[in-house]
Amino acid sequence: MTRSKMLLLAVIAASLAGTGYWYQSIRQSTASTAARTASPVPVTVARATLGDIPILLEVVGRAEAYESVTLKARLDGQVLAADYSAGQHVRQGEVLVRLDPGDFESRWLLAQANLARSEAQLAKARADVQRYLALQGRGFVSEEKVNELRTGETAAAATVKADQAALELARRQLAYTSIRAPFAGVVGARLVFPGSAVKMNETVLAVVNRMRPLYVTFSIPEKHLPRVREAMARGDMPASVTIPGNREPRFAATVRFLDNTVDASTGTIQMKALLENRDEQLTPGQFLQVSLSLATLSNAVVVPTEAVQQGPDGNFLFVVRPDNTVEPRKIEVSASYRGLSAIGKGVASDDTVVTDGQLRLAPGSLVQVKPAQPAVSTTAQTAATPVPAAQPGGSAR
Repeated sequence: MTRSKMLLLAVIAASLAGTGYWYQSIRQSTASTAARTASPVPVTVARATLGDIPILLEVVGRAEAYESVTLKARLDGQVLAADYSAGQHVRQGEVLVRLDPGDFESRWLLAQANLARSEAQLAKARADVQRYLALQGRGFVSEEKVNELRTGETAAAATVKADQAALELARRQLAYTSIRAPFAGVVGARLVFPGSAVKMNETVLAVVNRMRPLYVTFSIPEKHLPRVREAMARGDMPASVTIPGNREPRFAATVRFLDNTVDASTGTIQMKALLENRDEQLTPGQFLQVSLSLATLSNAVVVPTEAVQQGPDGNFLFVVRPDNTVEPRKIEVSASYRGLSAIGKGVASDDTVVTDGQLRLAPGSLVQVKPAQPAVSTTAQTAATPVPAAQPGGSAR
């Protein structure tokens, strides 16, 4: 190829590039002008302010009885009476089930009689020893005979102790025929009825749960352990408990237990919170939503959560500029709480953000602000108040 042809091709390429650049510039200018000259988009706005936002860890837990016992008989027998109703509140020491005591009363009486006989024999053996000791002093009996009587006295004393033990065993067995509540609580369904046969340490007679207070058991992902330990090191770690699907009522609880092992199969660690449950509104085994306040972001930039939008590159929102056009800004949300979001990056205090009408906006769109909305309140943005409903999966917000 000659030099003149190469020069001609270079000139043509430069011309095409210049034409493309000019066309793109005209297109962008036209789009910007169209956006500015189009009718304003009505939007609702709010002003970003400074406030305190709690960092929450929200998980699903389950209620667990503070104490729970499955009552079984300590001897074989037959049920004489079941002295409780299903779901009844019982006091500590209250009799729940009575077994037929006939056989055990007879054994107790027999043990009493054996002990009385053994005590009489011991008294006689002691008297004989004393009498023969007196005779030995006068030379009428040998020392061997006295030693024989002393051996009899010792054997009689041992028999008395054995009969005393047998009597105590019979007394305990007779007491075991009355099965009592070990603590105050609520008894479950009736499991046995008069005439039912009972096998020792096998037949379940009743189940008693202590429901005041109540434990709430839940698991958190291991990645949150550092923050949880820091929060527990500062003192009692508060928690808020709600019923799934019902934000009210809320129950205040205090974290009391952090397990010493992470479950390798799930990557979670178990925790327990103590809840007073004075009115017994919660029941062992019930699913609950638990929110833990790990920390508080102080003086954070706060905007209404509805201002935050989801895009292909993450979270963003629209900021209204002084000329009433909007600018999209990529943001980082540090925490969310009761309709408010703390913005870690992308928005400054006093910026005006769009909270409604984002679907019709594009970069540089002209907006018309609807009647002014109240500024974002920061008076209630503290971790001391109950936290929002939990979400499955243990997400920190």
